Amino acid sequence: MATCKSVVCNPPSLRSIEVIPARKELIEKCTELIITQDQMQTYMKSFLDNIERGLKMDTHPTSIVKCFPTYVQNLPDGSETGKYLALDLGGSNFRVLLVELANKSYTMDQKIYSIPQETMTGPGEELFDFIATCLSEYTTEKGVNNDNLPLGFTFSFPLEQKGLKVGILERWTKGFSCDGVIGNDVVQLLEEAIARRGDVTINVAAVVNDTTGTLMACAFKDPNCKIGLIVGTGTNGCYVEKQSNAELFDEPDEGSGVVIINLESGAFGDDGALDFCRTQYDIDVDANSINPGKQLHEKMISGMYLGELVRLAAVRFTNEGIMFGGTLSDDFNTPDKFETKFVSEIESDPPGNFTKVKEICDSLGMTDATEQDYNDLKYLCQCFSRRAAVLVSCLITTLIRKMQSPQTTVGIDGTLYKNHPHFHDIIMQQVSELLQPDPYTCKVMLSEDGSGIGAALIAALAVKGGDAPDAGEGGEEGGEGGGEEGGEGEAEG
Repeated sequence: MATCKSVVCNPPSLRSIEVIPARKELIEKCTELIITQDQMQTYMKSFLDNIERGLKMDTHPTSIVKCFPTYVQNLPDGSETGKYLALDLGGSNFRVLLVELANKSYTMDQKIYSIPQETMTGPGEELFDFIATCLSEYTTEKGVNNDNLPLGFTFSFPLEQKGLKVGILERWTKGFSCDGVIGNDVVQLLEEAIARRGDVTINVAAVVNDTTGTLMACAFKDPNCKIGLIVGTGTNGCYVEKQSNAELFDEPDEGSGVVIINLESGAFGDDGALDFCRTQYDIDVDANSINPGKQLHEKMISGMYLGELVRLAAVRFTNEGIMFGGTLSDDFNTPDKFETKFVSEIESDPPGNFTKVKEICDSLGMTDATEQDYNDLKYLCQCFSRRAAVLVSCLITTLIRKMQSPQTTVGIDGTLYKNHPHFHDIIMQQVSELLQPDPYTCKVMLSEDGSGIGAALIAALAVKGGDAPDAGEGGEEGGEGGGEEGGEGEAEG
């Protein structure tokens, strides 16, 4: 098997991360951004309590961490074979994929479609008719339009799942506002649109959460994968739970005794549980967001907010006369101008090298910045990104202990995890320390297209051994997948 050799997948050892020579006054004022051991323990105790509340029937309605059953009871074991479709809808572009599974690997072909703006805001029936048209076009092009292939439907909007193939839309996000969809089953709407066309036969086998797809894509390669995380623009997690503990799960046991739980962990802290480690920067980011008081855990971690947190700190310390000679450009004073990708790029500069940080400062009009300013800005980036990685580590540790799993692989997807030069190593070291003295080991791996491959795998498992039509054979594929694993490491406690 090929091994990823990029710095993304193989970042330098955490202990080699430089000690940045920031101004002493700045370092002292940033101590509030360092999550202490006591705070880590407080986080883990509170997060576990939230999970327990979310799993129980009587406390679920008032629980912040919802712990929704996904109705996925089985993990792939590598014996899955055949052809499957996946539909990945989560924004103005969506993908249709044709996946063939064989010999513990896969091949994949995909096509990306752009949804017209008027379709994103028009009647819901028109949206699903457009999707069905694209499905018909793609499957006809591939010669599988009448093969009744099982399809996994990744629908990345807030859903309440009532079954493996029943998902009720709670609300639209990301610029969508189609009438007639909220409160309805999106699988049924898709099936009705396909039926209206009458020229394609598809078996919509499952509706999928992107975190679940992430877990499944990694479990296909590693049977010990029991946690899936998204650490990108947003953040969320899922894990494998005993059905006996998931009181909202209301379907017969197919034999595994477990079910994947969608935590909706981005909302952790909405009840004040994270107030012990939130700062004024977090309060300000939340106040200026489109959903004040919501998704507070996400706002401390994810790519949508990390750059703005750094910018707010830089503004504060410049106004206090510590950085940039007390003067900021208009761009640096503009909310959201300092992008999260800048954090990853700045921390990628080797010690004593200021190539990226100078380039970024210049692009924001800070052309008079000194090398000391560059070091100070790099230190701020390090403080916020390390805090995010430590919080993710606490979440992982809590789940491993709850499952009491001797060996756990964590599948992670998302641009922040993939692009940041140190995020992976921070997680590995921190989880290793937090697990002690428990006899658990943890491995972290980069997920390979969970919203596509993971969705296809869930469709495969949905029809495996059941009465649904078998996955088709043969046909054309393009684009080899499933070859490389990235970002792997092991932590032991």
